[in-house]
Amino acid sequence: MVGSFLRLAAAASLCIALAGCASRPDYADNNFAGRPVASGGHTARPDAPLQCVPYARDHSRVTLFGDAYTWWDKAAGKFARSPVPSTGAVMVLYNYAGPNRGHVAVVRAVVDSRTIKIDHANWLDDGNIYVDDPVRDVSAENDWSQVRVFNLRTQTWGGRIYPVQGFIGPGPDTRDGPRDWHVAQNPPAAQTAANGSDGPRDWHVAQNPPRVQHDAISVLLGDDQLTDEEKSH
Repeated sequence: MVGSFLRLAAAASLCIALAGCASRPDYADNNFAGRPVASGGHTARPDAPLQCVPYARDHSRVTLFGDAYTWWDKAAGKFARSPVPSTGAVMVLYNYAGPNRGHVAVVRAVVDSRTIKIDHANWLDDGNIYVDDPVRDVSAENDWSQVRVFNLRTQTWGGRIYPVQGFIGPGPDTRDGPRDWHVAQNPPAAQTAANGSDGPRDWHVAQNPPRVQHDAISVLLGDDQLTDEEKSH
């Protein structure tokens, strides 16, 4: 009876421990064809246990707040979002254990078209930091929609496949940034012609009215009442 109670208590403790940033990965498969010979990564134990969100925010230029599963939507209009990785971007894993479960990690390096290395925290719900951790794209189209994560503890590839929502940053969302600002300052000729009274060309006309306008004024006032600047147009 006592033994059964202890087993139930241990199981309950394990379930609580797995309620962190990421679900417990399955590392039964060590025969994944893309596994590296040596990962080169390592783990570190911080002074206090870390979650993935504050670690990703502090080690990237993506300054977002809130649960990991909310980052992708919160990045809209603020940071660039891409389906493929780039150094310094934040990878968002989502919907692997329900819609309110996510994990964020900073892309440390892009190794090749299917391999990256990431820095992240609390991957195994232990509050630890995982540095230079390999991640492999296992999607059929090589579109980075599905990945496997390397276990730095056991030096084996994870057997579980995680869906990727995308990669945030590292730069701002340029849809409303410098690119559009440049177009606004230098509108196409067709657009300027269509706008009529808008754009640099019309500003010049406003500052330099046609001669006929001054001729009409001179008829009424006489050339001797016009300034030298007005007569020059």
